[in-house]
This record gives sequence, structure tokens and C-alpha cells, in this order.
Amino acid sequence: MISVTRKLEFDAGHRIPDHRSQCRNLHGHRYVLEVTLAGDIVDAPGQSDNGMLMDFSEIKAIAKRHIVDPWDHAFLVYRDDTAVRGFLDTLPGHKTVVLDCIPTAENLARAIFATLAPHYHGHYGAQLRLARVRLYETPNCWADCNG
Repeated sequence: MISVTRKLEFDAGHRIPDHRSQCRNLHGHRYVLEVTLAGDIVDAPGQSDNGMLMDFSEIKAIAKRHIVDPWDHAFLVYRDDTAVRGFLDTLPGHKTVVLDCIPTAENLARAIFATLAPHYHGHYGAQLRLARVRLYETPNCWADCNG
């Protein structure tokens, strides 16, 4: 089995409503997302993806469509954070993503994994699977969600 990783970046705001530090305030991050796939190398002479798990551009396109584009320059807010949701609702056309979990790095990594996994699973009929999502909140702090 072999693995490949594609890195993408996006900017988003959030807050951790119950946290005792400054993270309870509205703030943002330059998130770095690593998507790691594992599986068997395609052995299909003459096919475009021969010798690959999946083309890096397709890995990127799937992650962009389902996570990066919807979340980039959005505010990621917990559904029960009524104070911030109420405020964001007053801003016409504001890009808001309402989540079922508090938007910690750990929860975001888990949500990303759950969203992306079905889109990579079994691609090309191989044993391809999403093996890991790594989400950097800062250059020195990240969360991993492993399959």
C-alpha cells in the first residue's frame, strides 16, 4: 500500500464560545489542509492514471469543491452559538458555514474527513481510501483525523 498527500489552504473565521482564553473571541486563521489517500497504484497501461493512486489535480478538485470553496473566507460557527449566529444573520450576503460542532481544529478535521471520505473511496475500482486529514490551524498547531 502507498499513500499520497495533497495540500490546500483557505482562510476562515471562527470562535470557541466556551473557551477560557482569547479563542472565545471572533478571530481567523490561514488553515492548511492536507488530504492523504492510501491504496494500490493503478496498473492500467495506456490509461491516464496508470502508475498513480489518483491524479493530484483530482484530489485537489474534490477537496476544493466540498471543503475549500465553501469554507474559504467564511465564518465557521457552531449551530448553538446563537449570539454569533444572530449577528451574522444581520450581515446581508455574509458567507457563513453553520456546523453541528464547535469549530475547534479537532472537530473541523473530523468534519472534513467525514465529508471527503465518500468522494475518494474506491476511486478507479482500486482499494483507494481517505487515510488522513491533517488540518493546521497555525504553523505549529494541527489536528489529525485518521481513517
